[in-house]
Amino acid sequence: MPRVIGIDIPGKKRLVVSLTYIYGVGRTRAEEIIEKLGLSQDMRADKLSGEDIVRVNELLQNDYVVEGDLRRQTQSDIKRLISIHSYRGLRHRLGLPVRGQRTQKNSRTRKGKRKTVAGKKK
Repeated sequence: MPRVIGIDIPGKKRLVVSLTYIYGVGRTRAEEIIEKLGLSQDMRADKLSGEDIVRVNELLQNDYVVEGDLRRQTQSDIKRLISIHSYRGLRHRLGLPVRGQRTQKNSRTRKGKRKTVAGKKK
């Protein structure tokens, strides 16, 4: 299993798919990385040489925000929303859906115990 920026990526899978195991790298970004480095998309991750792994590491660290930095950035964004008492921050604090989803039928079991949501008045 090759290790890229501290993450073990699966070696038996195609390189495009293996790179998506890194937090912050989706399918499109993985294809973009492979194209920049001039590697084959159909290549298996096991076939990466040590030199290729170093090049992938450098590219990810220099050009993209991934893994720990991205997680920290996301957490700080959520903390900021909570601290300024925005609507989205309130929803984060209560553990309810943030982006306008319904709560009457769905999102009941998503985050643990049942949460009361104001219902219809009769």
